[in-house]
Amino acid sequence: MVSVFVAGSHTDVGKTYAACALIGAARARGMSVDALKPLVSGLDPDDWADSDPGRLLKALGRPLTQATLTAISPWRYRAPLAPPMAAALEGRLVTLAEVAAFCRASLEVSTAGLTLVEGVGGVMSPITEDATCLDLIHAVGAPAVLVGGAYLGSISHTLTAAEVLAARGIVVRAIVVSEGDDPAAPDFRRTLASLSRFASAAVVAAPRGQTAWAGDVLDLLVSGAGAV
Repeated sequence: MVSVFVAGSHTDVGKTYAACALIGAARARGMSVDALKPLVSGLDPDDWADSDPGRLLKALGRPLTQATLTAISPWRYRAPLAPPMAAALEGRLVTLAEVAAFCRASLEVSTAGLTLVEGVGGVMSPITEDATCLDLIHAVGAPAVLVGGAYLGSISHTLTAAEVLAARGIVVRAIVVSEGDDPAAPDFRRTLASLSRFASAAVVAAPRGQTAWAGDVLDLLVSGAGAV
């Protein structure tokens, strides 16, 4: 079984897009797939089909029910804020130990060929009152696919996130650069070339509207499954 944590260099850089593309690539090869998005903010409980967990469920080919939603996203909050802020507004409290235990237990019982865990926000975004997403990645113990953007300043954000992950001993199997749709963004190819000069992990381009790149990332995950 291959497990991977889909992390982001920043908020709204395309983590769910990347996760769904990887799910699609794996299913196209006949692999069974599981996915988790343990925490999610900004979710309307009455209209969540296009939310991050809703999109993951659709990519997995599963029905959009309360049971399937809870199975992949047990901690859900209404406010579009960092999870601990959103949780506080609802009078709720969750700890890293709880979230990490849920993720590890899910990975242990999964029989899928590929299991993804998608984070919240950027690598250093708070996810509980006592932890950041980085702490969760470390606690889960899976290698990461780091998703970065192509906006002005994204190279610094992505390289910083990669360095932080490496400093905690987390293996980054690939850096996926999502093109986005900002017409004012720097040239996509030049951004890729510049990032590649400094990154220690494989840099994979995810052009706008295309998903063929996901097969390349899947190859990196499968080939590195036994690597240290």
